Amino acid sequence: MRIILLGAPGAGKGTQAGFLTKKYNIPQISTGDMLRAAIKAGTEMGKMAKSAMDAGQLVTDEIIIGLVKDRIAEDDCKNGYLLDGFPRTLPQADAVTNAGIAIDAVIEIDVPDSEIVKRMSGRRAHLASGRTYHLIYNPPKIEGKDDITGEELVQRDDDKESVVLDRLKVYHELTSPLIGYYKKQASKMDGLTYITVDGTADIADVEANIVSKLG
Repeated sequence: MRIILLGAPGAGKGTQAGFLTKKYNIPQISTGDMLRAAIKAGTEMGKMAKSAMDAGQLVTDEIIIGLVKDRIAEDDCKNGYLLDGFPRTLPQADAVTNAGIAIDAVIEIDVPDSEIVKRMSGRRAHLASGRTYHLIYNPPKIEGKDDITGEELVQRDDDKESVVLDRLKVYHELTSPLIGYYKKQASKMDGLTYITVDGTADIADVEANIVSKLG
């Protein structure tokens, strides 16, 4: 099972990725992890990536595609793989297609922006322990206080509404065009399934919906 997960930040991709990788016994391939591993191992692609980063440049799509191709050739990908956070743009999606990287299913976790803002801006954290709460879904026993220590909870900068809205704007500009791209591909290609699930449902229901649609 070779999978791409699509969805806005906060849609629940991480939760479903963890479930899918266990169910289908496939690795979750993150471009960040791949970059670090290739640089550490000193592979050809790793050296190219390092020289770009050392020069303060972005790592090109060509290098990322090279890293993906190297990574999916490894033994743990024999049952497939789940691409995490890639492709992120239309040129990257084209590069995946042109490089012959096989994809069986694209899964879109659909959550309205208003729900994303509610989910993310409602999070509160106890920084010392890493414990997290949510004002609506998992509130602390005493408002604004950690359940264990009684210390103040904070809102991380990433969870502030203005930051969440900025991240959503970037997602809609760069990544959401992939929805139309892969729907069109799935309509033309045998062997590629496009699945949309309602990400506002309970986590277990989202999992069950994905599995039933994958067949």
